[in-house]
Amino acid sequence: MTETVRTIKVEALARVEGEGSLTIRLQGSRATAVELRIFEPPRFFEAFLRGRSYAEVPDITARICGICPVAYQMSSCQAVEDALGVRVEGPIRSLRRLLYCGEWIESHALHVFMLHAPDFLGYPDALAMAKDHPEIVKRGLRIKKAGNAIVARVGGREIHPINVRVGGFYKTPSAADLRALLPEIDWALESVRESLSWASTLAFPDFERDYEFVALRHPSEYPMLDGRITSSAGLDIEARDFDAHVVEEQVPYSTALHARMRERGAYFCGPLARFNLNFDRLSDAASEAARSIGLVAPCRNPFKSILVRLLEVLHAFDEARRIIDAYDPPERPFVETPERAGTGYGCTEAPRGILYHRYAVDERGTILDARIVPPTSQNQKTIEEDLFRMAPSLAELPLADATWRAEQAVRNYDPCISCSTHFIDLRIERE
Repeated sequence: MTETVRTIKVEALARVEGEGSLTIRLQGSRATAVELRIFEPPRFFEAFLRGRSYAEVPDITARICGICPVAYQMSSCQAVEDALGVRVEGPIRSLRRLLYCGEWIESHALHVFMLHAPDFLGYPDALAMAKDHPEIVKRGLRIKKAGNAIVARVGGREIHPINVRVGGFYKTPSAADLRALLPEIDWALESVRESLSWASTLAFPDFERDYEFVALRHPSEYPMLDGRITSSAGLDIEARDFDAHVVEEQVPYSTALHARMRERGAYFCGPLARFNLNFDRLSDAASEAARSIGLVAPCRNPFKSILVRLLEVLHAFDEARRIIDAYDPPERPFVETPERAGTGYGCTEAPRGILYHRYAVDERGTILDARIVPPTSQNQKTIEEDLFRMAPSLAELPLADATWRAEQAVRNYDPCISCSTHFIDLRIERE
């Protein structure tokens, strides 16, 4: 007997950078193909950087993303400083980490409360959810605002900070400037604990598989700014070895590159990877909160990423308070960066996962070549494999439910944040 051939199509995929769609082909109960088609417009940022001064790199790369400009600034500065033989330590490094805490907070809060929570509660968007759960939405917005305030205080403004430069900052805040943030940070610490308790009661789909998790690993810190690139499959390398282990490939149905481990294939970066590889590096407050809701490593359910993001928000606020309490302004806001030829490598933990930069610089400080690998391209292949595993169950669901679950599965990775709210259309074709 001939098996029924079915195709699930999502004509317009939202909440990613650019345009995309989803196609799932099944024969009987078996998936034969899953294609996450991302139609991103050409960005050309790596080409923009060629011929520009290394001093311009942080401001140019910050424009790649309005949600994660700090991540691009930090990875680019780290790579250029590596090429120039410069190392940033002490209070300047602490300020960079504080700035990164602010970005994690605002990005994760936006995703958790505005984009992902409606999936679990059965609402089409945060506006509809706010009618029945106004306090949850208000709390989420205030938590995000506290993250924005950290970014603005250290970076000069909330979006595309202007105070970051290679070697440090143009200006450093006073201790009093930072202490003014503490009342809202203290409120947020308790509010995030309450949010974690609430989120732990959500209904999580029963879905797990054996991922290769990839994240930075620092000797003493939960990773943000630096560390070795490690994985649950034994990878343990410096940032300069990234190209030897990770390759990006073009697929025929998408303009977006797919990254894979040369030796093994798809891998998973982001909050869940950081959590699983660095659970022992969480602050005491975050560790206690995780155990209080039964969240321990390893966690292999991507739908529980909403919990891990909230846990990282708690950690970021706790870390921000520690940095502010210990802050002693440096004598100078930056270290000198002498011009010299070289190639430098940088990798930091953006909210969505590891962000790799590589720059070649000539003796006059001019960028000769650049490579940037964002978390989204690294996770796309894993997203497809999740949908491949889920495809048979999706095909058995009613149309609306299949659409909802597929959208939620993609949103587990927060691949990028855009203006739209959901898939526009889903068709199941039977032949």
